[in-house]
Amino acid sequence: MPADDTDAERSEHAEDSGHRKHAEHREHAGHPEDITVRDPVSAPDAEGRPRRITRRFPLFTRDTARPEGGGRAAAGDAPAPARQWPILLVVGLVGLGLLLTALDVFRYGTLLIGTALLVGAALRWVLPDVGMLAVRSRFTDITTYGVLGLSIVLLAMMAQPKPWLEIPFLKDTLHFTVS
Repeated sequence: MPADDTDAERSEHAEDSGHRKHAEHREHAGHPEDITVRDPVSAPDAEGRPRRITRRFPLFTRDTARPEGGGRAAAGDAPAPARQWPILLVVGLVGLGLLLTALDVFRYGTLLIGTALLVGAALRWVLPDVGMLAVRSRFTDITTYGVLGLSIVLLAMMAQPKPWLEIPFLKDTLHFTVS
């Protein structure tokens, strides 16, 4: 291109070359071995053709990536509940904790709920595949489950009346801020 081209002409030229690349790709779509790839592309499809010939993100998202460790926790031939045992264990413990809380055993119920979240964090850390327990990245899941579980356990231990855990500076802080 000459040095005196304007930005609009350069942009138009780039768009035009992009359209040519799309047209070339459509011409050779039937024969994967005839494709010449000049730009970075995503992984090839089942026939070996590149799925995208542009680095731009698609306008509409059609699929989401499964989080790392989001595969089945048991073999594919196992029944559905067995494949998702980690999430069922955590949800079952939380349900039992809620039942205990409803039956007026507040401290033990909330301790069980916090412990269930800590168990979820431990499972997410130790197991390579945890099924539906994997929601985000491994680090984010472990951090979220761990912080929430530890917070609930500590709050349950400090609950009134007769707290099992007393932190002196919290009492002084409360008296200082209220008075």
